[in-house]
Amino acid sequence: MTKETVFSVSQINEYIKMTLESNPVLKNVWLKGEISNFKSNYSSGHLYFSVKDESSSIKAVMFRTAASRLKFRAENGMKVLVHGKISTYTVSGDYQIIIDDMQPDGAGALAVAFEQLKKKLEGEGLFAQDRKKPIPKLVKSVGVITSASGAALHDIINVSGRRCPSAEIIIYPAFVQGENAPKSLSGGILFFNNRHLVDLIIIGRGGGSAEDLCAFNDEGLARVIANSEIPVISAVGHETDFTICDFVADMRAPTPSAAAELAFPNTGELKNKIANLSRQIDTSISRRIYLLNGKIDLMVKTVESLSPEGKLLQKQNKLERLREKLDGQISGAYNRAENNFRMLCMKLDGVNPLTVLSHGYAIVENEKGELISSANSVDIDELVKIRMANGSVTAKIIEKDSV
Repeated sequence: MTKETVFSVSQINEYIKMTLESNPVLKNVWLKGEISNFKSNYSSGHLYFSVKDESSSIKAVMFRTAASRLKFRAENGMKVLVHGKISTYTVSGDYQIIIDDMQPDGAGALAVAFEQLKKKLEGEGLFAQDRKKPIPKLVKSVGVITSASGAALHDIINVSGRRCPSAEIIIYPAFVQGENAPKSLSGGILFFNNRHLVDLIIIGRGGGSAEDLCAFNDEGLARVIANSEIPVISAVGHETDFTICDFVADMRAPTPSAAAELAFPNTGELKNKIANLSRQIDTSISRRIYLLNGKIDLMVKTVESLSPEGKLLQKQNKLERLREKLDGQISGAYNRAENNFRMLCMKLDGVNPLTVLSHGYAIVENEKGELISSANSVDIDELVKIRMANGSVTAKIIEKDSV
C-alpha cells in the first residue's frame, strides 16, 4: 500500500455517503418497523429516532418540511412504514435513513391521529358529560356554521321551516374541508360567542371521506367548541361518521337534518300539547269546583241542623239583663257621688273665708302679706291691707286698743 491510497476519515465518510445516495435501490427505500428512541427537536422541527425490527435497527431522521406533513404524532412503539433514502451522517460516520414520508403500519395516518387526539382530549376531561351545556328547549335564533353552498345548510333550513317557521337562522359561511377549514370553523364559533346573537349553534357538513371530514378533527377547533358559552350541536357527515367535534360538542347529531330536528321545536306539536293541557286544566278546575260545591252544600246543611240562633237569642236576652243591671248600678253610684259632692261643697262653703267676708267680716294683713290677728301685732302709722268680700283697701293705724 502506498501513501497515495491513504484517505482521511472525512474523505471515506463522504465517499460512503456518495456511494449510498447514488445507489438506485438505497435512494428509494421503504422500511417497515417500530419507532424507538424517539426525539423531537421543537426548535428546529426535525424528528430523530430509530426504526427497528426483532434483530436490527437503523437510525432515522425526518426533517421539518416532511415532518410538518404528518397527520399523526409519532411516538415510541408505533409500527410504521417509512420511505426515504439511505445516507451517512459524515460527522460520526453513522448511516441512517432520511425519511420523506411515514405512515402507520395497518391503520391510516388520519385514523391514528384521530385516536391520539381523542385520547388526549378525553384525558383532559373535554368529553365529560358534566361539562356539557343543556340544549335549550325553545329557541328564537340558531347560528349555523357550514358551507353556504352545501346540502347540509339546505337540509337545516328545510327542517326549521317545517318545524318552527318563526325561528331565526343566522348563517356563518365557512370552509368545511381543506387547510383553512379549521380556522374558518373556529371563527364561526367565536363570532357567535362574541356577539351573543343566537341561543344555539349548529356546526357541521354533509358526508364525505375521512380526508374530507378531517377539518372537524382539529385540536384547535375542538378547544374553541369546548370553551363556547353557547351550546353547540355537532352534525358532521353521516350517522356512522364520528369526529372529535362530535365528542367535545354539547350534543352530537348523526346528520345535519337530525341536528335541525333537535334544535328547532315542533311548533305544531307544541300547539297541540298546549291545547291538550288547556283542556286538562279546564276539566280539572271544573271537577274541583264541583267537589267544592258539594262540600259547601254539606256544610250548609250541617250548620242549619246545628243552628245557633236559639242559643244566640238566649245570650242576647242575658246580655240585655246584664246591661240593664249595669245601667242601674252606674246610675245609683252617680247619684250617690253627686249627693256627696253637694254636701262637701256646702261644708267647704262653711269654712270658705270669702263666705265669712260676705257676712261683713274682713281680713287684715301687714305689708308683708302676713295675717294680723291681734292689735298688738301692729304699730301706730303702720300701713295695713284690709281684704273684704268685694275687694280690699289700705289703711294707716292711727290708734289701737288692746283688750
